Amino acid sequence: MPAPLSRREWIATTAAAAMTAGTALTSQTVLAEGVNWQAEDAPPKITRRQPIGVSTYSFWQFKPDQKLSIEDCIQKSSAYGFDGVEILHRQMTDETPAGLRSIKQVALREGMPLVGLSTHQTFVSPKPEVRTKNIEHTIHCLELAHDLGIPTIRVNTGTWGTRKNFDDLMAHKGIEEVLEGYTVDQGFEWVIDAFGECARAAEKLGVVMGLENHWGLGRTADGVLRVIDAVKSPWLEATVDTGNFLEEQYTQFEKLLPHAVLIQAKTYYGGGNWYTLDLDYGRYAQLIKASGYRGFVSLEFEGKANASVAIPQSLAMLRAAFAG
Repeated sequence: MPAPLSRREWIATTAAAAMTAGTALTSQTVLAEGVNWQAEDAPPKITRRQPIGVSTYSFWQFKPDQKLSIEDCIQKSSAYGFDGVEILHRQMTDETPAGLRSIKQVALREGMPLVGLSTHQTFVSPKPEVRTKNIEHTIHCLELAHDLGIPTIRVNTGTWGTRKNFDDLMAHKGIEEVLEGYTVDQGFEWVIDAFGECARAAEKLGVVMGLENHWGLGRTADGVLRVIDAVKSPWLEATVDTGNFLEEQYTQFEKLLPHAVLIQAKTYYGGGNWYTLDLDYGRYAQLIKASGYRGFVSLEFEGKANASVAIPQSLAMLRAAFAG
């Protein structure tokens, strides 16, 4: 009766048999046994495609006749072929533990990671009670993200509120007057102090805040960076929106890329609800690749075309841009 094979002899015999059969050993098994690959046998380098998600906002756009549940949006996103879903907080209708479990279960069944929670807040107010209320709201959103397993939330500086409404703000390209009796520097001081407090909660919960170039003091890349640089926390970075830079779009976009934790990509099929930008996504894709950013690009469809047509059309366009 032949002597039993040692483990090393068994590995060598198995390797020979596998090669004869055309079966590849895993590199982990080979390295664990101290066997080195020859250069010609090294596994090929695989380029991972850019992950593209979609915001549930794309399905709703605050239009009263087409609001969908988060679960419905997740299922549609999966059917269209997206890689993940960004949830708009204002679209959530049930924040109870049971409601959150429902969202997580649908996401799991559909194989759709929840990649962001897009929230609203304003710290540009001289009233301490207003800022405190918004800090509490932001921490609540951080807790929701933590419970949903979402790694980042979109946050805003907020605006001075000196325009009549959002439509009027958009008509003035997001530019507004400073509240009478106060200064821009005071506004930044309120925002920086508030995010400093929120950053401590973000660290405890393990959720990164991404400050978006979303009007107000964050209308420009320099405004966003002024806050990030002052807070100096890895728990406050940037959510970068291609559609919210109305001047020097690519230059400002590139400035924020080193801090990006989520990128939002606007499309305007059928004409924009407030304005339409001619965005070169081939150029954006090159900037993103050159920066080393490998996180999610999240579609925000903001046009008048039928969402069931424009959303898959937007995905096809973005896939093509990143394949180039």
